[in-house]
Amino acid sequence: MKERVVIPQEDIDRLFEKLNREAESNGYHLNPETDFTKGLVESLLVNEKRYGYWNCPCRLTSGDKQKDLDIICPCDYRDPDLTEFDACYCALYVSSRVVSGEIKAHSIVERRLPETERNKLQEKAVKAYGELSLPVWRCKVCGYLCARENPPEICPICKAKKDRFERFM
Repeated sequence: MKERVVIPQEDIDRLFEKLNREAESNGYHLNPETDFTKGLVESLLVNEKRYGYWNCPCRLTSGDKQKDLDIICPCDYRDPDLTEFDACYCALYVSSRVVSGEIKAHSIVERRLPETERNKLQEKAVKAYGELSLPVWRCKVCGYLCARENPPEICPICKAKKDRFERFM
């Protein structure tokens, strides 16, 4: 059983405000149900203390950052989930339709494939595209593509860190 991690309220409030500013400045929205959203923010901080990274609060972590890169918040599935369901899997991020009250956030299906299936897709992409003169890197959060020797330190679109890029082609 995991030891209970207690996060000070001021840390939760500080991160909530930071995430809200960053989301709004990049065209995203946090869930307007503040108590619910702060609970998710607290879970991110608990996961950071336990594992060293912000694992999605609604998904089980492996405890191995490399295996969990796709579910580090903001996860790789956020944008497709917002497009299709108006909320990400844990409902931390929601669409403008949810913010305006036009619709309510609701439970959605899990789109994350099992690890074996994710590995097969990666192998298939390498076979399909072969080798190029420069590797193409894809931000797994927003889909930004760039061709260069190494991925950028920070995505110019969504501000995800270098470890959130994957070799695309």
